[in-house]
Amino acid sequence: MPSIDHGAAGPGQDTLAQDFVAFAVASGVLRFGEFRTKAGRLSPYFFNAGLFDDGAKLGRLAEFYARRLLASGLGIDMLFGPAYKGIPLAAAVAVELARQGRNLPFAYNRKEAKDHGEGGTLVGAPLRGRVLILDDVISAGTSVRESIALIRAAGATPCGVGIALDRQEKATDASGAEQAWSATQFVQRELGLPVVPVATLADLLGYLDRQADPGLAGHAPAVHAYRARYGV
Repeated sequence: MPSIDHGAAGPGQDTLAQDFVAFAVASGVLRFGEFRTKAGRLSPYFFNAGLFDDGAKLGRLAEFYARRLLASGLGIDMLFGPAYKGIPLAAAVAVELARQGRNLPFAYNRKEAKDHGEGGTLVGAPLRGRVLILDDVISAGTSVRESIALIRAAGATPCGVGIALDRQEKATDASGAEQAWSATQFVQRELGLPVVPVATLADLLGYLDRQADPGLAGHAPAVHAYRARYGV
């Protein structure tokens, strides 16, 4: 199943994605340098969505998600945020969608079942209809698989995954062996869900390639080299 097209613009030319990359850089969420990834790779950039850590930044992030989701054409009945990073995302995006005229219920899960009060692992609206999973990135697809199981167990239908950034790089298996596909492609092809990213690595490269600021433009060669080595 293909990913959702960003629109008529080619890679790195999507206005919404370019605005998002600029926002992430200005917020210190997207940084450049040398960073060790979970796969053991030395990456020339690092995206930490946990640094959208105040009301203004979270609200702006939600606006980007909402605009992308509304433009995607996906039929969505409600939002689901997997613990932990997906919880504030689901709440914030639900608020922003309502502000833009699309009021959707949302739910999230706990890591551990609650044995008092209402009990269980799910919090929020009952899981019904077509449910969109919200997360920051897809690293190994584990969170998505767990979310799919929870949604289906409740009798609802997972309809897609919304993320902030698609790194567009080769995944690794449990042994660390490099795969020919990315984690996003795994979700699309093996789990059968479309993935809606606000921006991709191609968009990040487009942003760097057009920079007049030599400090930012200087990172472009390293990011291009990283994509040539690990990209899909």
